[in-house]
Amino acid sequence: MGTWDGSGARDTTGHGDGARGGDGTGTGTGDGMRGGERGRGSEGGLDGGREWADGARVADGVPDGVWDAVGRPDSGKAGAADVDGAAAPDGAGAGVPGGQEARVRGGGRARRRKRRDVRGGGSGDVASAWLLPRVGALCDVGAAALRAGRVTPGPSRLDRAIGAFQEMRLRQAAEPAAEGAALVPVLRRQAALLGVAESVRVLEIAVRVGLDGRRTPPIEPRELFWYTEASTSRLWLRRIVGNMTLRSVQFHNAVRIALALAAARLVAGSFDLTHGFWVLLAVLTLSRTTVGETWAAMRGAVAGNLVGAVAAGALLIGVGQHTDAYAAILAPGMLLAFALGPLLGIAWAQGLFTLVVATAFAQITPATWRLAEARIVDVVTGSAVGLLCALLAWPAGARREVRRTMAGLLRVCGPLIQDTVGVLTAVPPGSAPPPPTLPVLHRMRLAESAYAQFRSEPAARGSAGADWHGVLIAAHQILLGAHWLPRFDLPASALPPGAARGARAAALTAARTTDRLAALCAGAPAPTERPPPDGLPPDGSPPDGLPPDGPRPEPAPPPAAPLPALIDLEMWLTSLSAQLAHVETGLPGAGDHAAEEATGPATAESSGGPAGALTGPGGHGVSVRPAPRRRGGRGR
Repeated sequence: MGTWDGSGARDTTGHGDGARGGDGTGTGTGDGMRGGERGRGSEGGLDGGREWADGARVADGVPDGVWDAVGRPDSGKAGAADVDGAAAPDGAGAGVPGGQEARVRGGGRARRRKRRDVRGGGSGDVASAWLLPRVGALCDVGAAALRAGRVTPGPSRLDRAIGAFQEMRLRQAAEPAAEGAALVPVLRRQAALLGVAESVRVLEIAVRVGLDGRRTPPIEPRELFWYTEASTSRLWLRRIVGNMTLRSVQFHNAVRIALALAAARLVAGSFDLTHGFWVLLAVLTLSRTTVGETWAAMRGAVAGNLVGAVAAGALLIGVGQHTDAYAAILAPGMLLAFALGPLLGIAWAQGLFTLVVATAFAQITPATWRLAEARIVDVVTGSAVGLLCALLAWPAGARREVRRTMAGLLRVCGPLIQDTVGVLTAVPPGSAPPPPTLPVLHRMRLAESAYAQFRSEPAARGSAGADWHGVLIAAHQILLGAHWLPRFDLPASALPPGAARGARAAALTAARTTDRLAALCAGAPAPTERPPPDGLPPDGSPPDGLPPDGPRPEPAPPPAAPLPALIDLEMWLTSLSAQLAHVETGLPGAGDHAAEEATGPATAESSGGPAGALTGPGGHGVSVRPAPRRRGGRGR
C-alpha cells in the first residue's frame, strides 16, 4: 500500500526512476518494506514488543480466541513472532516459516507500561506491538528465501494475524475506558501498520509463487493472483487477447515488425537478391521502437558493414580457396564477434559479423569478394525497409502511448474508488457486491508496458517530464485498497449516516480528481463532473425534495469511540489524495488548475458536519486532509 507517515500522508519522494517501474509487484511491496523499517523505531513498535516480560500479562489484553488463531505465548516466553532483534519467528506463531524462539527481556518497566495501557493512560499500543514484529520477521524470511533461491515449506498465516489484529482494534475501540480524542492517533498508526502488513502479505505471496512455482490452492484475493491457478494455455490466451488493442505497445511492435518483414521478403524476392535472408535479418536486428533510434542503429550498421565488407573482401582475395585457413579463423572470429560486438556497439558487431559470415560461407562453397558486396547490398536494403516501416508505424514509440494508457488507467480508477467506499458504507453491511478490479488490472498492464518501453527510449532518459511512475503507484494503491478494505474492514453494523455520506463524498472527490488527471494526461478538455452517488450533492446537503428544515430521522446513540473502519478509510483516502496531488504537479497544464481550491475530504467535528468529512461515532472528527497543490507544473 505504500509508505505512510504519522499524519496519514504518503511518502512520494524518489519516484520517476525507470528501474522502479518494472512490474506491479515491486511497486507495492517495496513501499511496504520501507514502511516497516520506519515503524521499527516508533513508540509502541518493535521496541515495545521486545520489552514484554510476562506473556500471560500481555495475553490478558488480547481478545478471547485471538491467541488460538495465531499462537498463544507461554508464561515467561514471547509469542510466535515476538522476537528479539530481527530473528524470524518459529512456525507456531504467525505462520512464518523458519526462525527460532527468542528470549524476551524482563523488568518492571514492561509491567508498568502494561498497567498504564490497561488503564488507558499510557501511549503503548498492544495490537501494533504484537503485529509489527511478525511483519518485520516475514520480511526477513522473504529476503532469506530470495537469497537462498527456495522457500521453506509451510502455510502462510499472516492473513489470520491481520484478522486477529483487527479484532484487537475493535475491542480496543469498544472499551469503556477508551477516550475517542486520544484513541484516534493510535488507530491511525494502526491503520498505517495494517497497510504495511497487507503489502508484506502480497510480498510473501509473490516470493512463494516466484520461487515455488504455480500454487494449486486459490490465493486470496483471487482477482489479483488469478495467474497462480491458470493453465499455461489460458495464460497465453489472456496475454494475447489483452494486447489485441491499439493502446498496447506490444501490439504496435508486433505490427511494425510484421509489416517490415513482409516488405523485406517482397523486395528480396522481387529483385532476386543474393542471400536475400540477410535483408530479413537486417530488419529484425536493426528495427527499434522509434524512428530516431532506428535511424541511429542503421547508420552504425551500414558503416560497420562497409568496413567489414572491405576486410572480408581482402581476406577472401588473400586466402583464396584454402578452406583450412577459413576453418582456423572461424572459431576465434566468432568468439570476438559475439563477445566484443555487444560491448563495443552495433557498428563493431555488424563489421565483425560480416567477417564471420564470409569465413563460414567460404568453407561451404567457393567464394569471391562479391560475397562481401552482396552482404552490403542486403544490409542497406533491409535498413531502408526497416526505416520506412518505422517512419510509417508509430514513429514516436511509446511517448504518446504512455499518456493515453495512463489516462485510461486513471479513468477506470475513479469508479473503483467509489465502488470500494460503497461496499463499506452499504446498508446492510455486506449487501453490496465486491468492486470489480479486472478493468483496472487490464489497464494497468497496458500502462506498465508502455511505461517500461518509454523509459527504455533515449528521449525519455534525459527528460524531466510527468511522473508516470507516480501514476502507477497511485493505481496500485487504489487496487490494493479495493481488495483489503472490504476484506478486513467490512463493518459488522452499518456506519453512521453522516460518516457514510462523508465517505461517499470523499470518494467522489477522489474520483473527480482522477478524471481531471486523466484529461491532463490525454491533453483533453476538463471532463464533466461525476454525479454524486444516491442523488446527494457532494457537500452533504439534503437531496432534492427534502427541505433543509424538514423532518429528519433521529440518529441512533453513537458509541463512545470512532470505528477502526472509518480510520482505515480516512488513511487510504488521505494517502491517495496526497499521491494524486504529487502526480498532478508534473503534468502539463496542471498550473491551470492550481488556483482552484482543493475540495478534498474536509474535517468534521460532529455527525452533523459536511458530507466531505468522515465523522466517527461519538462525534469525534476523522479528518481526511487534502494535500496542498503546488503552483505551476513541469513536463513537456
